[in-house]
Amino acid sequence: MEFRIESDTMGEIKVPAEHLWGAQTQRSLQNFRIGTEKIPTEVIYAFAVLKKAAAQTNFELKALQGGKAEAIEKACDEILDGKLYDEFPLAVWQTGSGTQSNMNVNEVIAHRAGQILGEKVHPNDDVNMGQSSNDTFPTAMHIAAVLSLEESVLPSAERLIAAFDKIEGKYGDIVKIGRTHLQDATPLTFGQEVSGWSGMLRSSCAMLKQSMEGLRELAIGGTAVGTGLNTHVRFGALCAEKISEITKTRFSSAENKFYALTSRDALVFAHGALKGLAADLMKIANDIRWLASGPRCGIGEITIPANEPGSSIMPGKVNPTQCEAVTMVAVQVMGNDTTVGIAASQGNFQLNVFLPVSIYCFIQSARLLADVMDSFRENCVEGIVPNRGKIQENLERSLMLVTALSPKIGYDNAAKVAKTAFETGETLRQTAVRLGFLTEKEFDDIMHPEDMVKPYGE
Repeated sequence: MEFRIESDTMGEIKVPAEHLWGAQTQRSLQNFRIGTEKIPTEVIYAFAVLKKAAAQTNFELKALQGGKAEAIEKACDEILDGKLYDEFPLAVWQTGSGTQSNMNVNEVIAHRAGQILGEKVHPNDDVNMGQSSNDTFPTAMHIAAVLSLEESVLPSAERLIAAFDKIEGKYGDIVKIGRTHLQDATPLTFGQEVSGWSGMLRSSCAMLKQSMEGLRELAIGGTAVGTGLNTHVRFGALCAEKISEITKTRFSSAENKFYALTSRDALVFAHGALKGLAADLMKIANDIRWLASGPRCGIGEITIPANEPGSSIMPGKVNPTQCEAVTMVAVQVMGNDTTVGIAASQGNFQLNVFLPVSIYCFIQSARLLADVMDSFRENCVEGIVPNRGKIQENLERSLMLVTALSPKIGYDNAAKVAKTAFETGETLRQTAVRLGFLTEKEFDDIMHPEDMVKPYGE
C-alpha cells in the first residue's frame, strides 16, 4: 500500500494514498480500534447536507470566496450521491462529541474540493468555517433522525397500515370470538380485530410526527459552548434555512444554543416514539402468530404464507418466521431506547459526550423498524387468509356467548349457565333451557353473535 504524509497540530502521520481523509481521521482509525460499528451513512449524509449549507451560507455572508464555496458544494454533492462513503470509516466508539467524525467529513470534503478547484482547501478554516464539532455533530444527528423518520419509518408504517386496511375491507364482516387474558371473550368481527392493529400503527405514526418537532431545531450557530464564538450572528439561522432547502423539509436554528448543545431530550422523545411503535409491532406480530398457530393443534383461525421450511428435523413444519423477526427487532429497539435515555442523562456543563452511540442506536432502530415492517408486510401480512371454518367452530363452542343472556336472566344466572355447560359438555342452549331460565325460542331470539359486535340502540 502506498502512503502520503499528512499533518495536523499533532505532527505528521502516514495516510493511505488512495483515500481522501487526512491526519485526524487517520489518528482516529489508529486510536479507536474498537468493535465493528461504524458511524451510520445516514449521519454522513446529514453532514454533507450541513457542510454544503454552511459553504453556501459563508459565501452569502462574504466569509468564503466563491471558488472554494462552489468546490465544497460539489464535493458535498458527491457524498450525497453516495460516491464517497468508503472515505468515512470511523468507529462509533470514539470521542463522545463526534469530533473525529466531523473532522473526517471536513478532511474528505477539503481534499476533494481541492482536487476540483486545483488549489488547497483547508478542512478547518474553509469547510468547518463558523462551526465546531460541538454544534455540527448534534445538528447532523437531528438531520439524520428527521430524514430517517420521514423517508423510511413513516412510509413503511403507512404501507403496513394500507395492507391491514385491505384485509379489513376484504374480510371485515366475519364474526369471530374475541379473547382477553388469553381466554375466550365476547364476539367481534375479524375486521374489528384488524382495525385494532392498523389503529395502533396510525397512533404510532402520529406520535412520531409529533416527536419530530423537537428534532427540527438545530444546534448550528452555537459553535463550541453555545455562545456562537467565531461565527457570524446570522450564520445559524441562514444555515438552517439552506439545510431546509436542500432536504426539502423544515429545520430551524435553536433559539437557545446552550440547551441545544448539551441536551438530547428531543432524541430521547423521538426514540421513545420509535419504542412505542416497536411495542405495537410486538403485539401485532404476537397476535398474528397466535391466531395462525397450529396448523391442527393451535388456534388456527388464520393462515399465513409458508415461506421456508421450519425445521431441520421435523418434515413439513412451517413457522411464523416473519413474526419472529418483528419481535426480535422490537426487543432490539427497546434495548436501544435504554441506551439513548442513559446517554442523554450524561450531559456535563456545556456538552453531552455520548453523541455517537446515541445516534447510532437511533439510526439502527429506525432502519430496523422500516426494514422489518416492509418485510413483514410483503412476506406475511399481505398473505393472511382467515380460516372461516375454524373461526365458526370456535365461535359456536365459546361459553362467553352467554354474555348476551345477562340482560334477560341476570349476571349470576348467566354465570351458572356457563359453568354448568362447561362441566356437563352441553351447549349453552341446552343448559339454559334445562335450568329453566329460558325457553328454546327465547334463547334463539337472544343468541345472535352478529348482533353482539356493537352496542345496542341508535
